[in-house]
Amino acid sequence: MATETPKRSIVKAVIWNVIGLASMALVGLLATGSLALGGKLALINTGVGLCCYVIYERVWARVHWGRL
Repeated sequence: MATETPKRSIVKAVIWNVIGLASMALVGLLATGSLALGGKLALINTGVGLCCYVIYERVWARVHWGRL
């Protein structure tokens, strides 16, 4: 049974959060009309999301339930 390395989890999280940053910046721009404010909201959201995602992935990497 292969498990995921911490480095792989972090790379996946960073890529996912770059996608999230772009989409959140667009939503922020559309919601506020300000690229600066939308960008700040997106950066905060991405930072929090990145930390939560890495922790979430590492916890699930240790859960054996549902694996063959």
